[in-house]
Amino acid sequence: MKKIPGLILGLILIASSAMAADTIKLGAFFDLSGRAAFIGTPTKLVAEMVVDKINGEGGINGKMLELKIDDTEADPAKTASIAKKYIYKDKVVAIIGPTLTDTGMNVKRVVDKGQTPIFMTVGGDPVIMGGKFGPYKWVFKSPQRSSIAVERMFIYLKSKGLTKVALLAAADGFGKDGSRWMDELAPKYGIDIVARESFGTRDTDMTVQLTKVKNSNPQALLAWTIGPAGSILAKNKAQLDIDIPLFQCHGLPDPKYIELAGAASEGDRMPATKLMVADELPDSDPQKPIIQEFIKLYKENGYDKQFPINTHSGYAWDAIMIVANAIKKVGTDPETLRAEIENTKNYIGISGIYNITNEDHNGLDVNSMVMVQVKNGNFVLAE
Repeated sequence: MKKIPGLILGLILIASSAMAADTIKLGAFFDLSGRAAFIGTPTKLVAEMVVDKINGEGGINGKMLELKIDDTEADPAKTASIAKKYIYKDKVVAIIGPTLTDTGMNVKRVVDKGQTPIFMTVGGDPVIMGGKFGPYKWVFKSPQRSSIAVERMFIYLKSKGLTKVALLAAADGFGKDGSRWMDELAPKYGIDIVARESFGTRDTDMTVQLTKVKNSNPQALLAWTIGPAGSILAKNKAQLDIDIPLFQCHGLPDPKYIELAGAASEGDRMPATKLMVADELPDSDPQKPIIQEFIKLYKENGYDKQFPINTHSGYAWDAIMIVANAIKKVGTDPETLRAEIENTKNYIGISGIYNITNEDHNGLDVNSMVMVQVKNGNFVLAE
């Protein structure tokens, strides 16, 4: 092999260094394989889509965004290892992801030690909590907190006079988080949890749990899980001919849920982002044009053919947009950037209008969610 003269090599290295200095690196890791790949893969596509949009409009103060993408494989240990790589080797200015509460929990101490902002796309509240419910300094998250989804559901239940409920929750971090918030908020809304059962996220039959809670004569069933387990619950409920309404959590408004549960999903209700019922939003809703732009771009990229839009679809968009807005204002110094993200006010996103504070590293309230139901095989606003 022909040797490159020292002067030319030096010029190449200088040019490479200059090119690197002209980009702003973001780490982006999601479940691209494993049990939550059905969420992680489209989240990655949306992350790429929003970065392409930002770069196509000139980048951030003349610099292009560069995504460093990795697969967490739903593995907490691997997720923590990738986070360390992002911080200490890739020198990213911020991290987007991961997909699951359990993997997110394994990362928050890593980013705290590495003093790198992370904007998670996970559902559970514990990722942003330190001490007694206080925020974890370097961790933010774009999906609604479980507490907000529980409140939206409880407000609806109370309005319908459904106050005697049975709870079925997954035995993972997400399920336990939902259960905790239901216990804490039930008295406020006059909700009485008369029975409760748990199940594994990989369980293929929940008839035993459903039979037990049925015997407590609840007025409604509440389920707290993501993925196929929710659809199995719906089918098992139909098989047992349990004739009371089923309410799922905010992680399940997804055409895949209807596909897997089939006719058993008809009538099921759940809290969701407004993305799921974009056409039903009034023109006065400030989110409507943002959501419509998102849907247009998503379809133009052809993503909807493989991954129909679901309630998770906007999480990476919101996370990256908020981080990009903060970089545009204050640059990439870690502490200054973290503080600016924490100061986000009235950002109109796909999943809601964000007002982040030092006490709330999510920034969405109950008005960011709507109740939807399955009607004729589609999601519509709940009646």
